Order: sequence, then structure tokens, then C-alpha cells
Amino acid sequence: MKEVKVALLNSEGRGFVIPLGPVNLVGVAASKGLVGCGAIDVAALEKFGYPAARVRPSVGSSVSTIADLLAGVVKEANEGAKRLGVTVGMTGKDALDLLS
Repeated sequence: MKEVKVALLNSEGRGFVIPLGPVNLVGVAASKGLVGCGAIDVAALEKFGYPAARVRPSVGSSVSTIADLLAGVVKEANEGAKRLGVTVGMTGKDALDLLS
């Protein structure tokens, strides 16, 4: 697992990349929630009251790096993330800034 610090608008996020065979599990945890790749289950995290969104790649076929995640486009957000201003169509970085 690779963990990196990610500078956000109001805090610092913790990014992670976990290799899983031919794909990577990629996400950034901010102070108020998480933005992750398509493998992240935002509905399950909603059950725990945890704001979360997942992104699709803006270029290419998958999100495999933190840079891909930040440039990605939000395709789904749970209610907790929506209450904090996260909307479908914004970038992963913009969503993380709202969750920071």
C-alpha cells in the first residue's frame, strides 16, 4: 500500500493506493469524508453516516493513481457528501476540498 499526503483547501488529506492484482483501489480521506475510485461503496458508507463520493476517470479506463482521482469526475455521492456540497460532475479535487 502506498500512502501520500494530499493538500486540500482546508486541511490535508490522506491518499492511498492499494494494488489489487490488475487494478488499484484508490482513495483520499479528508477530515469530513472520502472520495474514492469506482470500487468504493458510497451507499455502504452512508449507513455509517460517513460522507463519500466515487469518481470515474476523466481520461483512460480506470482510476489508478491519486492524480487520476483528483482529476476524475464525481459519478456518485451519498447523502452525507451531498449535504456538504458534493455534486455529480465536479472533479474529485473539488469534492475533496468540500470535505476538507
